Amino acid sequence: MTEAHYTPPRIWTWTAGNGGRFANINRPVAGATHDKALPVGRHPLQLYSLATPNGVKVTMLLEELLALGHRGAEYDAWLIRIQDGEQFGSGFVAANPNSKIPALVDHSGTQPIRVFESGAILLYLAEKFDAFVPAEAAARAECLSWLFWQMGSAPYLGGGFGHFYAYAPVKIEYAIDRYTMEVKRQLDVLDRRLAESPYVAGDAYTIADMAIWPWYGQLVLGALYGAAEFLQVQDYRHVLRWATELAARPAVRRGRMVNRTSGEAHEQLPERHDDSDFDSVSAPR
Repeated sequence: MTEAHYTPPRIWTWTAGNGGRFANINRPVAGATHDKALPVGRHPLQLYSLATPNGVKVTMLLEELLALGHRGAEYDAWLIRIQDGEQFGSGFVAANPNSKIPALVDHSGTQPIRVFESGAILLYLAEKFDAFVPAEAAARAECLSWLFWQMGSAPYLGGGFGHFYAYAPVKIEYAIDRYTMEVKRQLDVLDRRLAESPYVAGDAYTIADMAIWPWYGQLVLGALYGAAEFLQVQDYRHVLRWATELAARPAVRRGRMVNRTSGEAHEQLPERHDDSDFDSVSAPR
């Protein structure tokens, strides 16, 4: 190892702006930093998000529900610019006290229901519309096990590998090696599973796939961190097969566009308030 030796102080002290892509918004306390109400559109489902992998999970599901004919899944998707600190506005903090995207507010009942954490939103919507989550006990347990596998594993991919490989101001060999090893282990877990079944939870396409694809599917397809070659993703041929098949689904392609502000112009739909909004960007039907 070539890094200088570091000894942690007896008491840690926060140094604002200490480098890295997100240094201007990172802080060791919670709560709102400013007053700003959230906008509310005409649909019962109001989504406040950004097209990060966690945001894409929810828009994938909503577009899949609409493709199945669930008209009640129509939604307004409002852009939350996390690099500008919009997740610390008072309205967003009321919807998600953890100040992370995505957040959903369901206005279909007598009282609005807030749902935060992407996995919770997926499960809430799947149960609300009785779709993409199995009813049979064993199949449901398998689906939820993989859903929560993603929730526990992806921080090693995003906040661990992604941060130190792509965003950290200093490349730290130990950190990159440590998280690369773990991400490759996780890819191997998925590859072995997908060698046994077409989808992660078995024979049916479920919210487990929708939770995992935006992270691991986009990773092996080269759309996350630019790390496909570094990770030798060609070794995970079952993950690649699954990732490619899901990427071709029109609802996945549409969901990936919502709240996106980067990439090719035809891949971006910063806000979505109606199905017709996709017409301006030639979205797949």
